[in-house]
Amino acid sequence: MPTQREIDEAEIRQQIDRIVEGIEAKDLKALERVYAPDVVSFDVEPPLQHVGVAAKLKNWTNVFTFFEEVSYEVRDLTLTVGGDVAFGHCFGRLSGKLANGPATDGMWVRATFCFRKADDGWLIAHDQASVPFDIASGKGVVDLKP
Repeated sequence: MPTQREIDEAEIRQQIDRIVEGIEAKDLKALERVYAPDVVSFDVEPPLQHVGVAAKLKNWTNVFTFFEEVSYEVRDLTLTVGGDVAFGHCFGRLSGKLANGPATDGMWVRATFCFRKADDGWLIAHDQASVPFDIASGKGVVDLKP
């Protein structure tokens, strides 16, 4: 019989799968269901933080405008699960066919998710996506692979 921690980890992994499915289907409603209403997101695009689910969904809307067809890959997902909070990190990559025609392999980002257990399950309360930067040039390094 699985422990509560194992059950919770499986549910969180399902939420990550739902993010991938929502992105690939360009389904904002599906994505909305994985975020807490007060989510704080430190995304790769300005500003420094996006507060609330509407702001997070605006980021996804921008992605969906940029891509005609989009896919999202998650690698090396690691989770740490507690009673009502959990965190995880992985590498993620958006790729696909751009709205203006060409295909792109995208870039790998470092992703961190912080989950909070609520009445309706595990929701993302905070996320962060980042790329390393070159200190000498001050520019992001976007050609690294896990």
